[in-house]
Amino acid sequence: MNKPIDIALLQPVEPFADYQANIAARIDRGAEAKAQDGGARVGISRPHESAALHVAGEATYIDDIPELRGTLHCALGLSPVANGVLKGMDLDVLRALPGVVAVLSAEDIPGSNDCGSIVHDDPILCSGEIRYLGQPVFAVIAQTREVARRVAARAKDVLTIEAAPPVLTPQDAHAKGQYVMPPMHLLRSASDPDGDEQAAVRAAIAAAPHRLKDTLEVGGQEQFYLEGQISYAIPKEGGGMHVHCSTQHPTEMQHLVSHALHLNANEVHVECRRMGGGFGGKESQSGLFACVAAVAAAKLKRPVKLRLDRDDDFLITGRRHCFWYEYEVGYDDEGRLLGAEITMVSRAGHSADLSGPVMTRALCHFDNAYWLPEVSMHGYSGKTNTQSNTAFRGFGGPQGAIAVENILDTVARRLGRDPLEVRRINFYGKDERNVTPYAQVVTDNIVHELVGELEASSDYRARRDAIAAHNARSPVLKRGIALAPLKFGISFNVPHFNQAGALVHVYNDGSVLVNHGGTEMGQGLNTKVAQVVAHELGVSFECVRATATDTTKVANTSATAASTGADLNGKAAQDAARRIRERLAACAAARHGGEAADVRFANDKVEVAGRTLSFATLVGEAYLDRVQLWSDGFYSTPGLSWDRDTLKGRPFYYYAYGAAVSEVVVDTLTGEWKLLRADILHDAGKSLNPAIDIGQVEGAFIQGMGWLTTEELVWHPQSGKLTTHAPSTYKIPTANDCPPVFNVKLFEGPNFEDSIHRSKAVGEPPLLLPFSVFFAIRDAVSAAGGHRVDPPLRAPATSEAILHAITAVQAGA
Repeated sequence: MNKPIDIALLQPVEPFADYQANIAARIDRGAEAKAQDGGARVGISRPHESAALHVAGEATYIDDIPELRGTLHCALGLSPVANGVLKGMDLDVLRALPGVVAVLSAEDIPGSNDCGSIVHDDPILCSGEIRYLGQPVFAVIAQTREVARRVAARAKDVLTIEAAPPVLTPQDAHAKGQYVMPPMHLLRSASDPDGDEQAAVRAAIAAAPHRLKDTLEVGGQEQFYLEGQISYAIPKEGGGMHVHCSTQHPTEMQHLVSHALHLNANEVHVECRRMGGGFGGKESQSGLFACVAAVAAAKLKRPVKLRLDRDDDFLITGRRHCFWYEYEVGYDDEGRLLGAEITMVSRAGHSADLSGPVMTRALCHFDNAYWLPEVSMHGYSGKTNTQSNTAFRGFGGPQGAIAVENILDTVARRLGRDPLEVRRINFYGKDERNVTPYAQVVTDNIVHELVGELEASSDYRARRDAIAAHNARSPVLKRGIALAPLKFGISFNVPHFNQAGALVHVYNDGSVLVNHGGTEMGQGLNTKVAQVVAHELGVSFECVRATATDTTKVANTSATAASTGADLNGKAAQDAARRIRERLAACAAARHGGEAADVRFANDKVEVAGRTLSFATLVGEAYLDRVQLWSDGFYSTPGLSWDRDTLKGRPFYYYAYGAAVSEVVVDTLTGEWKLLRADILHDAGKSLNPAIDIGQVEGAFIQGMGWLTTEELVWHPQSGKLTTHAPSTYKIPTANDCPPVFNVKLFEGPNFEDSIHRSKAVGEPPLLLPFSVFFAIRDAVSAAGGHRVDPPLRAPATSEAILHAITAVQAGA
């Protein structure tokens, strides 16, 4: 007889119960703030605007759109080799199979066979040169998706390829001088700014009391969005094309499709209501799938859907760039960096894609939160026979910053000092020591205050002492702790991308519709923009509805990337709503007396000349008076400049700051580890929606922790096949990897710059917070050798990597 289940075992553990209570408290505090702030709609912890739809399973993604009659399905035939020359294709064999409608190759593309973002070096379908295993060579269009996939899987039977050995690692590409972009060099010498800066940096390193020379490897990371790449192309009258595409950049998809079809941009309509995650993987790389679906639909004059399964998504698309570093630094007895030279080499893949901007941001974030008086940085984007790597949350910033953090952590260990003290002594100053290597003055530095507050609230000092005592008596289980700060620049590195447009419509029943150029990928952008519009018009949030991103409504948009979504689109929507409010105020004053400037909008009411009207009533009156009740809005970020030749200027409007303390335990016999506690204090300025921002911080922390600890990409050294191309072989973090104690708080304080309601971007910066996890593991590994040997820990710090590092420190000790 089965033993009865103990109901108590089904109850949530106390930390998670506390977490649920914290969420409820955030919503309650938001409602309280609303009541106290005269009807404010920003700064309130509101649920995501699609939360109910998500929970009910009613939120519509591309694959949920009802298929039109006659819809066909597409699958891609992939190259079975990583490098070589395509000698021939016997596609007629596939065309003759049951259920197949067509098999298309590069010759069937009427326009440009290219989907490159910046450099036109990325073919939609292979046209002769095989560049990586998984490269799309042909497209099968069939009556059903199952048939299309089965036929496409026979690629190896119909392709004749002359294979060659692949180049797979950034080190090999660097050794061969094989790059997708010209090398980049960023130098700054505070001692000799007008002289030979490279010589000055080398002299500073040589003259330093201590020197450190080493290498570091940091792996890439798969975006692993829940909704895979998908496009649904529908032919329209006059040769036009309507593409439903899961993309972060509808305008770029519009351009790529128009070029592939040899159409004008106004003949291509791209639409995206929401994505099931993007993380950068749908900024540029959704283009190939949009183009193939559109070409097939145009040729066959029938709707065509192209939806990848997870394996093909892994094999075709790129991800976060892995980096290899070689560096040398000089430092003094306190750990202050006096000179640094670093070479960064990324695995770019077979084409340029966004590797150039990613490397630029990596160079611009090597300083992180630290003043580097003499620095020489060299960036190389290695061309390899792998998927073309692309944007990923952080966009090179994490790869740049982790290098200096690793350097400072090693410097502290060599000096026998607390790594926090070495980090602190290198922080940027307020009025001096405050110019970045790329010549931007840091005017909003709050890292000292933020780190000091977190150090106190997390009991960092007492816990470090307790961990040292624990390690002294525990020969197998070693604990580690680390506090890591961040400074992250906000804006696109390319100045002209920092612009946005929006449309706001007020209907004569008082309801409001907003459309903007940003895309919703679960991050809450539409929620924040709706809050901004509701606040500006003084109406309840429920009165405002955000619609799908649509190239026929707002044109020439920038990608929803670089953490600028709310900054740019929020300001544009605010501009549109303000224009309408001013027209309504003028109408109210003309009808009821008083001055337009004295009319007040709040809580769905309008106060004018001692009278109170409902917002809907005033809107009805304005309609009768023929007042324009819709408006466009526009915003461009002020004060930005960038010289891409010298890599100098002001690429960022402001900086976001943050810090995290992580404590781990490591089993020195197996390399297994567990995160015991994380304390986070993050700077979101004057948050538009604290609940959403805290959720973004939590998600970024866990995602970044996965990058640095469990998510390992492995290519077969001979065939060049990505062997970790499915959840069975690629380990992303789960709920079980969240720490039992997870304290997350937003730092109090408005943005120094005039951002939307003085808030700060919160999408990408917190991905640097889990540096604290990596260096806590490194601390525990160091303890296994009595803190006498530099731990040679690579990222991701898998159990195998940890065990390798433990063996090394124990042998050295």
